Amino acid sequence: MRTISPAVAAELVPDGAVVMIGGFMGVGSPHRIIAALVARQARGLTVIANDTARPGVGIGKLIGAGCVSRVIVSHIGTNPETQRLMIEGKLAVELVPQGTLAERVRAGGAGLGGVLTATGLGTLAAEGRQVVKVDERDFLVEPALRADIALIAARSADYAGNLVYSLTARNFNPLMAMAAETVIAEANEIVPLGVLPPDAVHTPGILIDQLLERPQIA
Repeated sequence: MRTISPAVAAELVPDGAVVMIGGFMGVGSPHRIIAALVARQARGLTVIANDTARPGVGIGKLIGAGCVSRVIVSHIGTNPETQRLMIEGKLAVELVPQGTLAERVRAGGAGLGGVLTATGLGTLAAEGRQVVKVDERDFLVEPALRADIALIAARSADYAGNLVYSLTARNFNPLMAMAAETVIAEANEIVPLGVLPPDAVHTPGILIDQLLERPQIA
């Protein structure tokens, strides 16, 4: 697999695209691709992620630079810029319980139409939503999530695109790698084929369309 620069990766994300971005408060997010999207002044992105991190950190850079028009996330409590833009009507925010968000992404990757969950029943989150009964229990219907592009980050990759994540960076990245039409991976290191033990691979290279070049070391 040939590698591409952050700038080329950013050009592969068109304005208006639906983009999944891995990470949890910036941990496990593809920071070089995010910086390149800011540099090219991307606009109108819909971002599906766990959160919007903090101002100037991870997805927070995209928010602060005006690259995003809509987010589907589990919380925005750590980013006052996201909150301000939502209140001002400049950013659409769909809040989804974290477990439900993960399941919706997983369902998208598995080719399912959605998931059933009891989370949110009896709350404002259930207003206007479809409810089905299974074994005398009510469940909300939560549609699956897919994206045009998934931007994921890993600790290690090889030149076949096989990925290994480190500790808590193995959060939304494996799920999102299965739930997008095009997957671009950013790794801290790229090693020769055969270095990564097969049973250590978390995301197989068959799912990866583009691999970011190795980080430049000053």
